Amino acid sequence: MTRDELVAAYSAAGRHYHGLAHIEDCLARLDAVTGLSPRDREILSLAIWWHDVVYDPTRADNEEQSADLAERHVPPELRDEVGRLIRLTRTHDVAPGDRRGALLVSIDLAVLGADQATYDAYASAIRREYAHVPDDVYRAGRAAVLRRFASRPVIYADAEFAAALEQRARANLARELRALQWPPAAG
Repeated sequence: MTRDELVAAYSAAGRHYHGLAHIEDCLARLDAVTGLSPRDREILSLAIWWHDVVYDPTRADNEEQSADLAERHVPPELRDEVGRLIRLTRTHDVAPGDRRGALLVSIDLAVLGADQATYDAYASAIRREYAHVPDDVYRAGRAAVLRRFASRPVIYADAEFAAALEQRARANLARELRALQWPPAAG
């Protein structure tokens, strides 16, 4: 799969959030990370490019499918690690001491700690990706996902991302959770 084919995959209809802009944002966030070896940067760049290449909101195996596809296309010496990292984006759970994993999932979740307008645009884009899901079912499912992140001791596995984004992410999650209540909460 060529870069043009990757770009085409991320530009497909129906990708309101999980598109090329998300990949570009993730790559920009990776560029800002210091202290990485060239090999770490290459592995993380590949994992970012491939982590959402397969995205179908009606399926539960997008990360596995993306990892499998990446493993068929990335250099053989990087295959296992890139696939492992992509699979982490299913749960965003990272083992202690896994810097690459911590960076990838923190970069992927960075939007949760965005300013209010950016976060609201993200939440709206996610809803559009799940337009096929009835409102009551969507609200319940989305709330469950947000509560899972909010219940973690820290949302961001990487300490620098946590220091920069954790507080705002928690505020955004709480605000969206209130908005998802039905009937809507007063005030």
